[in-house]
Amino acid sequence: MKTTTTIAGRLAVSAAALLLALTGCAGAGSGPDDTATTAPAADALSVTDSWVKAADTGMSAAFGVLENSGRTDVIVVSAESPAAGMLELHETVVNDTGEMVMQRKENGFVVPADGSLELAPGGNHIMLMALTGPIKAGDEVTVTLTLSDGSTVDFTAAAKDFSGANETYPGDMKTGAEE
Repeated sequence: MKTTTTIAGRLAVSAAALLLALTGCAGAGSGPDDTATTAPAADALSVTDSWVKAADTGMSAAFGVLENSGRTDVIVVSAESPAAGMLELHETVVNDTGEMVMQRKENGFVVPADGSLELAPGGNHIMLMALTGPIKAGDEVTVTLTLSDGSTVDFTAAAKDFSGANETYPGDMKTGAEE
């Protein structure tokens, strides 16, 4: 009789543990929060206050605010536009001589979870090089951002005249060639 009680007790404990484990597994893959982890990063990213510097030839730059409504960081890894032959993600830093210089942002722009990243003259920006034609004030330029998960976000930026953002460029960035 004692052996039967011990086996029955062990079976009951094992069954309860199995039931809890199965319940935990079922809860992990369902529910409204799980779409945030499986949804494309593009679903969480938007671009506001966007604009592009008007330019006749050579280069221009796109600015605005990247806003991430998601629960995880979003990484912008590249950009493209029919307005330019080449686009790069850039940051502006102080070099060894104290000059403000622009350089490619090698690992992309990280937009923090439930946060934003400003693209502004003298800071982070999207460089449009080898323009395919003039960008006049009032024109609209479409830019496609590619994110680290492969999803994309399109935005349209109005061009405006702007005399600033005249940083020093390493190499011959005005034509898109390297030094």
